[in-house]
Amino acid sequence: MQISAHDNVDPQVTRGFGREWSTFRQDIDHLSQQQRQEIFDDYFRIFPWHLLPPGGGVGIDIGCGTGRWSMLVAPRVAHLHLLDASAEALAVARQNLKPANNVSFHAASVAEIPLPARSLDFAYSLGVLHHVPDTQAAIAAIAAKLKAGAPFLVYLYYALDNRPAWYRALWRISNLARLVISRLPHPLRLALSQTIAALVYWPLARGARLLSRFGPSARALPLSYYADKSFYVMRTDAYDRFCTRLEKRFSRSEIERMLRDAGFVEVQFSDSVPFWSAVGIKAAMQ
Repeated sequence: MQISAHDNVDPQVTRGFGREWSTFRQDIDHLSQQQRQEIFDDYFRIFPWHLLPPGGGVGIDIGCGTGRWSMLVAPRVAHLHLLDASAEALAVARQNLKPANNVSFHAASVAEIPLPARSLDFAYSLGVLHHVPDTQAAIAAIAAKLKAGAPFLVYLYYALDNRPAWYRALWRISNLARLVISRLPHPLRLALSQTIAALVYWPLARGARLLSRFGPSARALPLSYYADKSFYVMRTDAYDRFCTRLEKRFSRSEIERMLRDAGFVEVQFSDSVPFWSAVGIKAAMQ
């Protein structure tokens, strides 16, 4: 399926994620149920499950990738749609969700969600909309498919607006590496990202875990989020971080403005990593 730029998708980014999720399949043989649940809870701790109708209602995973979060959402709801612009990624999601009988798969962009307007009880999109050309338009497209009162959970890369200057300086250096690595052929991208996982992610994460025994200050260190994560998670995220050509970052205030402009109210943010996770409620029709 050919997706063009006017569908709010960067074709090169889509192909890149297809290769990523074909490599890091996030299946039960590589990502333990405990680790999956812990990371899921990091994102979904602010999700208002109580607002869903009896039986969980009908929702959608926008940019589902391997379906790693849908594996935990599907058992809690009546029906779950999984949407991704990458046919390769969607094939992996089909395998991971094979035991589920209440899911549907859609090879489409966020601009062309093949569902009726105001038909969904909830939606979520984690780590996706900062990789599309027009994030605001993507949020508006999702809002159009939600019923009034439906929650939408989104995770967008943050602009390090809650970090000190030295932390932001380190990020700028790492971003230079991303700009170079993300334009290399896939085999080189993979090799370099895995080297970074081994030589940067793992030592810093394990160092943060060691320092955490002496106090909570280790949480402010770069990559401290991975202190208790498996090396597989680090390998996956290193590829994700350094091998994607299109990456945008947003401040907390910018995310809130985009959600409100798309018709969401009662916007709430998680105050824990990963930043920023936010949830908004689709406003009633005016």
